[in-house]
Amino acid sequence: MHIKKALSLADAKQIAAASEEEARNNQWSVTIAILDDGGNLLYLQRMDDAPVGSIVVAQKKARTAFLFKRSTKSLEEVIAGGRSAMLALPGATPIEGGLPLLNDGHIVGSIGVSGVQSPQDAQVARAGVDVAAKL
Repeated sequence: MHIKKALSLADAKQIAAASEEEARNNQWSVTIAILDDGGNLLYLQRMDDAPVGSIVVAQKKARTAFLFKRSTKSLEEVIAGGRSAMLALPGATPIEGGLPLLNDGHIVGSIGVSGVQSPQDAQVARAGVDVAAKL
């Protein structure tokens, strides 16, 4: 029997710290949202000078990654490929920067980052994903 890891607040802070470090190394100001395995906000961090609008967008990206169990970039690519009907998916924010958090092959939560260009948001989120995999 496999016991699924649950993210603690300390885990979420470690994930966010890795993402923050990646953002600082690139001189980017972002908001980082971490959701738990129920899709609930566990931790939110807005760096100095991050756009206020990024607070909501980071959470929506994280929620989308959680709900659809895939990167928000994958949904964005489907829409860019012409499947505009995907825009009507309830709860979907198909903008790169949201990723599921996996541990031992199981989704334990998700991360959403907003504040710079979408590929940069995703780069920051991936730094947190790497930490989550090792928890």
